[in-house]
Amino acid sequence: MPLSRAGKAARRAAAIVLLLATAVGCGDAGGLEGAGPTPTAVGPARLWPELTPASSPAFEIGEVNTEVVKGVEVPAGDDIRRVDPVGIVRAEIAASPGDYDGAKAPYRDTERRMADCAKGPGQGKCPVLRPYYRDLTGDGRDDLTLGFSLLPGRTTAVRVYTVEKHRLVQVMAWEDALSGVELAGRSLVIRSPSEVAGYEYRLQWTWDRDQRAMLLTHDEMLRTGPRTHAPRPSASPSASTG
Repeated sequence: MPLSRAGKAARRAAAIVLLLATAVGCGDAGGLEGAGPTPTAVGPARLWPELTPASSPAFEIGEVNTEVVKGVEVPAGDDIRRVDPVGIVRAEIAASPGDYDGAKAPYRDTERRMADCAKGPGQGKCPVLRPYYRDLTGDGRDDLTLGFSLLPGRTTAVRVYTVEKHRLVQVMAWEDALSGVELAGRSLVIRSPSEVAGYEYRLQWTWDRDQRAMLLTHDEMLRTGPRTHAPRPSASPSASTG
């Protein structure tokens, strides 16, 4: 027999009560639960809008760092793998004698240890590290990522080279204390220790086809481990404030 309007309303109310009871039961069993109130989004606030925007940099920091390597020939076919990495470093040393030549030169031991590179980079006490090859410029040919120790300190020089018009061209240069170097796609990532305990610097260079150079596209300070206290510096009168 068809239900009356009142019967249908009662059945609908009973169904709703049952549905609510089922939903609560599912929540108790590990189903979806509310995460609480959502925090209100806060937009960026522009500071000092009355300042006139600068049109030029305050300091020259050399964002675009390219130069043709003099004294190094590129073999026929422009195959950068056939260019001697040790010869590249020797050419840089020859171009900057004040940094490498002489008892007071900051990297004097690098020049002295180049005599140990007869067997090639990465062998024995040779300061030139093993080279890595990857297409970073997107032209379908390998480019060269090269590193060498700046002795007697703990700094390492990192360079990237490509071949343009049959010439070896340096398209990136950096020196720092290193905790890691990575090639990621067409980018070079350098990680360096920070004087802040538990953090490190992460710098990324990426090829820019307009500038024809590897540009510093990311500069970050990242957490690496638990918070610890760094050793207190010496109070010796000879301590430098560099």
